[in-house]
Amino acid sequence: MSFKSWATIITFILLAVVIFFAWDKMVEAWGLLGNANLWILLLLIPVQFFSYYAVGEIIFSYLRAKGNLENTSRWQMARMALELNFVNHILPSGGAAGFSYMGWVLHRHGVSAGRATMAQIVRFVLTFVSFVSILLLAVVILTLDHKIDRVIITISVVMAFGILGGIAAIVYIVGNYKRVLVISGWLTRTINSIVRKLSRGKKHQVVKLETIEKFFVELHEDFLEMRREKKILIQPLYWSIGVNVLDTLLLFIAFLSLGYAVNPATLFIAFGVSSVASLISVTPGGAGVYEAIMIAFLSSSGVPADIAIAGTLLARVTLVVGTIVFGYVFYQLTISKYGKISKTTDI
Repeated sequence: MSFKSWATIITFILLAVVIFFAWDKMVEAWGLLGNANLWILLLLIPVQFFSYYAVGEIIFSYLRAKGNLENTSRWQMARMALELNFVNHILPSGGAAGFSYMGWVLHRHGVSAGRATMAQIVRFVLTFVSFVSILLLAVVILTLDHKIDRVIITISVVMAFGILGGIAAIVYIVGNYKRVLVISGWLTRTINSIVRKLSRGKKHQVVKLETIEKFFVELHEDFLEMRREKKILIQPLYWSIGVNVLDTLLLFIAFLSLGYAVNPATLFIAFGVSSVASLISVTPGGAGVYEAIMIAFLSSSGVPADIAIAGTLLARVTLVVGTIVFGYVFYQLTISKYGKISKTTDI
């Protein structure tokens, strides 16, 4: 069976899993449409598109600054951004699936594996850096408005330190050549050891040290160049701020369509806590975990429980359906195109 056929079958299975987990919520959200202002709710469509495009632009603006994607149109980049979000929503991988998929697609546009990975590391790091900055601002706003308690402050501080600690760990590893070589050797031995055990000794070497070292050395070199030319991060940083603002705006619109204006600062913190928690969820797109934490957080922040439930479900289901509908089409077109190419080339 061809690669394209397998990809299509697996995608359909995963879509079925997503629908299975979200079906009850879809039914509830459908009932809520009768109480929602559809004209306001329709604003979710363009805002969602720009949000996903902004996610892709963090990656693409960095790559353009490095001299890549010169022959890639803005429309192709928009498609890739929609596909990235689609893959992240149907796979229970905490973003790892989209990470791998985007690297695979970017390879078809002449971007090396190491640079594609660094571009996505830049995306995550800058998104979290801008998130922490806005998070601290949100805490200050709520404090001045006397609408914050110690629990929210504690959660926000722990989340901020956790994110900054993760960023520091990445910088620590890729910023030193010797550490890069050590990590390369450890990773090679670990992967080959695991495969050897799973195959009961039939396969001894799946990855080569030279390949892993080349990959990490390229990451290290890109990092050094980035440290010397910090200005190439300015545009990606602006896009990362836009991503965080647009994500919060999506939630604000959903609640506003129900006639309830939630404080954007409260929504931002709730969104951050829910998103971080859903990263470790075993369900596709964090289904179940994201909603539960969002509702609990908003309710504890003074939002009426029924409004917290209605707004969260309406926003979540509308956005997931939009992601699947728009992303799936482009995802299948990409799989079809490269599936056909792979039959006649070594890609």
